[in-house]
Amino acid sequence: MKSPSVLKILAASTAAALLSACAVGPDYVRPQPPQVDAFVRQDAAVTVNATAQTDPEFWRAFGDPLLERLVDTALANNQDLRVALANYKQANALLRGSRYDRLPTITADAEASDVRDTANQFPLADRDARDHNQYQATIGFTWELDLFGRVRRSVEAQRAETAASAEDLAAMQVVVVSQLSRTYFQLRGWQEQLRITQENADNQARTLQLLEVRLKAGMATPFDVDRGRTQLESTRARIPSLEADIAVATHRIAVLTGRPPQSLVTVLEAPGELPALPQNIAVDAPSDLLRRRPDVAAAERRLAAATARIGVATADLFPRFTLGGLIGTQAFDAGALFERDSEMRLLTLGVDGSFLNVGRVRAHRCVQRGRGWQPGNLRAHRADCAGGDRERAGAGFPQRTPDRAPGAGGGSRDARREHGEVALRPRLDRRVGVARRRERALAEPRRLRAGPRAQHTGRRLAVPGARRRLASPSPCCP
Repeated sequence: MKSPSVLKILAASTAAALLSACAVGPDYVRPQPPQVDAFVRQDAAVTVNATAQTDPEFWRAFGDPLLERLVDTALANNQDLRVALANYKQANALLRGSRYDRLPTITADAEASDVRDTANQFPLADRDARDHNQYQATIGFTWELDLFGRVRRSVEAQRAETAASAEDLAAMQVVVVSQLSRTYFQLRGWQEQLRITQENADNQARTLQLLEVRLKAGMATPFDVDRGRTQLESTRARIPSLEADIAVATHRIAVLTGRPPQSLVTVLEAPGELPALPQNIAVDAPSDLLRRRPDVAAAERRLAAATARIGVATADLFPRFTLGGLIGTQAFDAGALFERDSEMRLLTLGVDGSFLNVGRVRAHRCVQRGRGWQPGNLRAHRADCAGGDRERAGAGFPQRTPDRAPGAGGGSRDARREHGEVALRPRLDRRVGVARRRERALAEPRRLRAGPRAQHTGRRLAVPGARRRLASPSPCCP
């Protein structure tokens, strides 16, 4: 028959299990961004489909097998992606560990010892009588009764952190793929520019030879020869810059794919055509575009984690109850371990008194509220930045402009004016370059003299604004 004390402890644990449905602290509410169905400068001819399905593997729409292989290699070997994946695995492991905090912790122990008691303990026993063996086997458990939701809020916070880590991994994948695709397009563009520049240099070299022959024959002036030589040297001067850009792009692609540059030089420096753009691009609403951004989703999940940690800190203001139990057997002879009178049991209900340190607990709660305020501002800032990005992306759509009629406006006069501008462009470029260098040379002393004064004025103007911000109400509790 169970003793009354054991029945009281079991009744208390049952009541605690019934009360564990409540959790202190604020409940997280996901913020809803404003619904924007169209871009600010959207062309009337561009239709936005609210149910547009974007292809996550957008690079395959270009139909370039080399680009597809490079992206697949980058997703498998990029070092930044490996770090993000390791962070996600770590957060997922922590989530699995936090879920076990809701269950009792089971322990088992077995012990066999040879004991000699002191003469002070047994003054009437001789030396041999004080020697004996002791055997013990126990199974115990400890269980925190989550009366105020501290454990559940911890699991909630870790679950949000794991989701944020997953969004960080997705954001890193977007960054790596976008940088790789952009660099690949730049590489193909610079290779095309280099080809055209080399052809122009060959054509201009042949033209210069013709001008020199005409000069000897008296059919050209020295000015024509000098101008042709200047154009040729100017064209040749652009070739080293384009070759350097191609080399830098090749090394950058090698870094993004996690491979040594030597393994990609032969493949990438072989000239190739620019990939063809897809005919149809899925354009969805700006609000949907903002919701899909992984960096915004990660900031929102971290805000949810910080809100849950406020509940963890709030639960520390209340006592923490722990239920413990132990059953086992103990005997001086191994053969008597499981006999009737060798059993033992223990059932305890403990109370943690750390909630009495009210000042320290409240300070920790304020810290968690401050941490919850920071991701909220970060999320709002990223949302604003994302709004600017989506508007810049929307502004990049081609606008419809009226076409000029083929014969309108005097085509022969425009052609003559264009021919004259081409002929005068090298001379104008030299004059503009000289004027800009002179302007920078004159502005540099004034900038150096005005620098310290401007910096001091900037600090003086920034201090009142900082004071006003510091004097604003704090998000922390009093």
